[in-house]
Amino acid sequence: MTAAEVRRVPRARRKRTRGVLIAGIAAYLITFVVLLPLFWIAVLSFQSNNSILSDPLSLHGFSWANYINVFTRVPLLTMYGNTILLAVTSVTIGTIISFMSSFALARMVFRWPKFQSGIRLYLLAGLAIPIYILLFPVYRVDIALGVFGTYASLILPYVAVTIPFNTLLLTGFLRDFPSELEEAAIVDGAGLWRLCWSVVLPLMRPVLATVLIFNVIYVFNEYPFVSILINNPSMTTVSLAVSQFQGQYSTDYGAMMAASTIILIPQLVIYALFQKQVVAGMTVGAVKG
Repeated sequence: MTAAEVRRVPRARRKRTRGVLIAGIAAYLITFVVLLPLFWIAVLSFQSNNSILSDPLSLHGFSWANYINVFTRVPLLTMYGNTILLAVTSVTIGTIISFMSSFALARMVFRWPKFQSGIRLYLLAGLAIPIYILLFPVYRVDIALGVFGTYASLILPYVAVTIPFNTLLLTGFLRDFPSELEEAAIVDGAGLWRLCWSVVLPLMRPVLATVLIFNVIYVFNEYPFVSILINNPSMTTVSLAVSQFQGQYSTDYGAMMAASTIILIPQLVIYALFQKQVVAGMTVGAVKG
């Protein structure tokens, strides 16, 4: 190694260290910008309406009155029960359908390849369509099916909405999935169902965890569908809890902030517990050895 090459090595290391430092600072700044609104909502939830309107940056006069108001005026346990029921049902059905369609598109051989590509593009086209322009068509379909005002009126659109995103992740994973494992299982006598259940599914846990977490959070946050398709107060979900404190002539901002905090905390806990699976599911197959 020449003297010039020796001098270049520390210089390259300094550039790499500088790049890592800049990336770290940028990551912290982005995290701060993302967390600041959540922190502000939590702070406002302990203040009165007058304090929120006159001095929203104030950090004095904290009180639990807003949380007491939320728990006394809103049936949160019933709302959480309805939300969990909808999330478990719709996410389970949507994940099963998405897995079967993705496995067929990524693994099975079609007689007409263009037909296979057309089905995949059709399923992925849902990502390009704004969900809520479908409110009126979904409303008409629910009435035609006789399910308006029931849990099924929400489960059906929730399943349909999650299929495009699920298909994008699952087909991307299956295309990079080593086919040698499946071929070995077929040689050992495994059928199609055993192949999917015993070989493919266990290795898809990271991407399946990502699909499940994103879909559950979507159901928890979804508002327009449930506000239009459900007219029974005993069947409402937690996404409607905040709207309970907004009247025609007045708005209880403190209670709205408290309800928002109560809704956000379980979602943040879920994401914190499963963040490794989410990152692994989003990056799996991105780097090939």
